[in-house]
Amino acid sequence: MMIEIQHTLVHEDIGKEYFVCNLNHCKGACCVEGDSGAPLEESELKILEEIYHEVKPYMTEKGIQTVEESGTWVKDFEGDFTTPCVDGNKECAYVYWENGITKCAIEKAYLEGKIDWKKPISCHLYPIRITSYPEFDVLNYDRWHLCRSACSFGRELKVPVYSFLKEPLIRKYGEDWYNELVEAMKLENSTH
Repeated sequence: MMIEIQHTLVHEDIGKEYFVCNLNHCKGACCVEGDSGAPLEESELKILEEIYHEVKPYMTEKGIQTVEESGTWVKDFEGDFTTPCVDGNKECAYVYWENGITKCAIEKAYLEGKIDWKKPISCHLYPIRITSYPEFDVLNYDRWHLCRSACSFGRELKVPVYSFLKEPLIRKYGEDWYNELVEAMKLENSTH
């Protein structure tokens, strides 16, 4: 079932399912697994080009080589804009490792005050995936076996997906939208 919030349709699972990233278990596998890089919005392409030189010092040699050969973004096999991947289908070019856990070089540059853009919104919003249409966006909860530990950790802590993703949801749609979502989820959960 979908819940309408302003110009979006939000799948009810975003309020019913629980999720808290558990990097000690998954080691950030979402940044190294999959068929292509992180989805990018068209407006993010120019941002990646502009910030690359500030992000580059945090990247691995292979990541730098990938970006220098492919560009700061690519079109995947479906024609969608994504981050480039090392060797075509391995880790995201913007990944680096810290204590065996994948981290984001873009986010590292942001946290150190080098840039004012945290990371692609698709990364920030995961496990929510957005499908955009001209008149509205559809937000779905993406189930991936790699995130089982995040689901059980979220259940243990009783944190629904929309609560875990409060910051990126506000970043994408604004505080009024988020407050409306919270009220709709409370209402939805009280009727079931």
